[in-house]
Amino acid sequence: MSTLLTLFFLLIPFLFLLIRRRSSRKLPPGSLGIPIIGQSLDLLRAMRANTAEQWLEARIRKYGPVSKLSLFGTPTVFIYGQAANKLVFSSDSSIIANQQTKSIRMILGNRNLLELSGEDHKRVRGALVSFLKPESLKKYVGKIDKEVKKHIELHWHGKEQVTVFPLMKTLTFDIICSILFGVERGAQRDQLVHNFGEILQGLWSIPVNLPFTHYNRGLKASKKVQKMLKDLIHEKRMRLEQKIASPNDDLITSLLSIRDQNKEAAITEKEIVDNVMLIMVAGHDTSSVLITFLIRLLVNDPAVYEVVLAEQQEVAKSKPMGELLTWEDLAKMKYTWRVAMETLRTVPPVFGGFRKALTDIEFDGYFIPKGWQIFWATNMTHMDDSIFRDPSKFDPSRFENQVSIPRYSYIPFGAGPRICPGYELARIETLVSIYYLVTQFSWKLLGSDSSFSR
Repeated sequence: MSTLLTLFFLLIPFLFLLIRRRSSRKLPPGSLGIPIIGQSLDLLRAMRANTAEQWLEARIRKYGPVSKLSLFGTPTVFIYGQAANKLVFSSDSSIIANQQTKSIRMILGNRNLLELSGEDHKRVRGALVSFLKPESLKKYVGKIDKEVKKHIELHWHGKEQVTVFPLMKTLTFDIICSILFGVERGAQRDQLVHNFGEILQGLWSIPVNLPFTHYNRGLKASKKVQKMLKDLIHEKRMRLEQKIASPNDDLITSLLSIRDQNKEAAITEKEIVDNVMLIMVAGHDTSSVLITFLIRLLVNDPAVYEVVLAEQQEVAKSKPMGELLTWEDLAKMKYTWRVAMETLRTVPPVFGGFRKALTDIEFDGYFIPKGWQIFWATNMTHMDDSIFRDPSKFDPSRFENQVSIPRYSYIPFGAGPRICPGYELARIETLVSIYYLVTQFSWKLLGSDSSFSR
């Protein structure tokens, strides 16, 4: 008994210090607002009005680069800056996990890259990168060229007026169907397009599963697309077994061909379905937004337009009539891609996103409790004048020496180990599209230059 009492009294100072240390942990400044609602409506209103960046800038002025709030029913910490981006994109998956809304998780599935962590994330990401890396995509430049030319023939030639954004969504989806799924034009692709539209509306809806809601229609469309993809997987697996297909035919065939060290399938059917659906959404949105804003930029900035046009005409002169673009042709479009990168800096297609703290985190002198959301926004470092001089000025020369740009400050496709594996595909789609548009058409804006919202 005396020994126990001695140990107890020896432990008292240690316990006191531990309790004092825990209580001294400082939560970020800010307010969680009204229960459940928090600041969600304020952010959504700002997104609709395209003033979300200003809304966040006001928070930074008031609270600094780290602040607490409540978004979509969850306590949240907003973080900003290079160190914040590094935390988001390079932290071990045991510390921070992706945090998707319920509607996204239920419609796109739980075995895609956004939901996986640890070894599963590395395995599936490695399989996707094996198809999406530059060495593999070189073979598909000609196929993308054919899709772009067919699109322009159907939707641009002979037209006096076009609405660019929906057309770019159509184009990028056609490319995805051809390159990633091996689904050519016809009834099957048309059905995919219809269901995909329902999925997109369901993703960004309130997850209330009642008849006639966008969420309900999105769930139904998701089931139809999953069935179509499973049928495609079965068909392509049979073709591989019969040796009448090649792993290079498309993404699905490539994923089916990957084997682990025991010569077993490295990727499950569920993982193929969920990740193909994820790429449908990610590849469709990013490239279509980028090409749309490039077209807007080129009419608003005649000096940039003239240099882009001259570069593309130089490529056109070097090619026999009707010959498809090649990887080597795209390598000559250096200025055009710098213009695209500067467009991505000023108008990043992805506004931001959420992560979930899987453990207590100390960041910038503040305490982020386990289970809280972490909210980050792309444009905050893109428009930081301490990183990019005169950030409101459109200046493609910023990207002449990309090594000079600080790491984790330019993040339109993410960064580090979490960088988007579809980055190179987006580059090819963009350069091929701009090549044909600027060498075949001139245009002017008919609508208001600022008539868009997130």
